Amino acid sequence: MASVAGPDADGGRRNVSDAVGVVVLGACAVWSLITAAVHDGRPEGVLLAVLAVAAGHAAGRICGALAPVAAPCAGALAGLGLTLTVPHLAPGPQPGAPLGNAGAIAALLTLSAGAACCAAWSAAVPAMRLALRLLAAGIALTAAAIGSVIGVVACSAVLLCSLAAGRMNHRGLGIAGLALAAALVTAGSWAVAADVLPEGLAASVEGPLTLHRVELWQDALAMARGDVLGVGPGRFGELSPTVVGSPLSDGKPHSAPLQQAAEQGVVGVVLLAAAFCWVLYTLWRTARPTPVVLTAGAALTALAAIAAVGNALSFTAVSAGAGLLAGLATARPLAEESPRRESVAQGDRPAP
Repeated sequence: MASVAGPDADGGRRNVSDAVGVVVLGACAVWSLITAAVHDGRPEGVLLAVLAVAAGHAAGRICGALAPVAAPCAGALAGLGLTLTVPHLAPGPQPGAPLGNAGAIAALLTLSAGAACCAAWSAAVPAMRLALRLLAAGIALTAAAIGSVIGVVACSAVLLCSLAAGRMNHRGLGIAGLALAAALVTAGSWAVAADVLPEGLAASVEGPLTLHRVELWQDALAMARGDVLGVGPGRFGELSPTVVGSPLSDGKPHSAPLQQAAEQGVVGVVLLAAAFCWVLYTLWRTARPTPVVLTAGAALTALAAIAAVGNALSFTAVSAGAGLLAGLATARPLAEESPRRESVAQGDRPAP
């Protein structure tokens, strides 16, 4: 049984994953400063995102330890409320057509649905589990009501993955599948930007993505090819012909990997991928039940997919929410969970 390993083994795993996280997030911050110094860029946005992820993760670990059911439930309601009451999600002038902040809204709703499903798996009372899953379904319906098609798809996928996670005894395969899904979406966005897809397939994907978004991606890829260090954080909007020709643009390429490539070069892309892999690694190594782990992993993978084709990570609420969900899913509750859940958390089959 996994519970025989005791708290010492769990503490060792947590120390390793925490150390990896410090190194990765620290490297993201330092590299943004280096590239900003080389090209006179503005690293404040990257630094704020790193701080938001770190603060959210720390808050999630604390709140998840104190209230493993109430904390993610409160997080889900807070994310839903923020989406409905703060339409722009960020201060200052807001971008209009053709892209706007649709990616951030879908991402926030997806994280909220994931938090609700995590709370459901942490609840011991069946009626409460049902109520929390209905909350997740309600979040998906909210996405439909406000016209977020991506939000509906992502929230529904998280809910279905959460239900399927209850039948998985070994989390490693699930984590590997989530990593592969994120890699495929990212590779697809790069293929569109590089114009290497067959003509018929390229035409079919250009419609949902919009020509404006594709042109932004092509500008980002051209910048990445022009300078191995990128053009500097925050400078994409200044150098992109598509942005200059569109007064309503928000100055972002609407793809986190392509933005990293354009502004911080290959190293920036590697660090972004390392941050996502670190999150999956912490989920894989945590002693929390496998359904909780895979539910959070599904929500964060959906966020990665949204960020690969939209402007999501530029919003502090989304970055903080991602860190919060990861922290909630990896927190060790002060009250020990049942032996059955502990065994499932380590990938062992529950004892008869």
